Amino acid sequence: MIFKKFWSYITFQKQDGPKNSNVRLMHGINRISILMFLFAIVVMVVRCLR
Repeated sequence: MIFKKFWSYITFQKQDGPKNSNVRLMHGINRISILMFLFAIVVMVVRCLR
């Protein structure tokens, strides 16, 4: 259940929530930071396996 919500959040699927532009901007920044974090984890794993 929680992974399904997380995946829908990351893939920009439509969610019910406030229509305030500041909140939408905050969610966009959160998505970018989560994707950067996951990318960094992948880079660290690749470097450790070399």
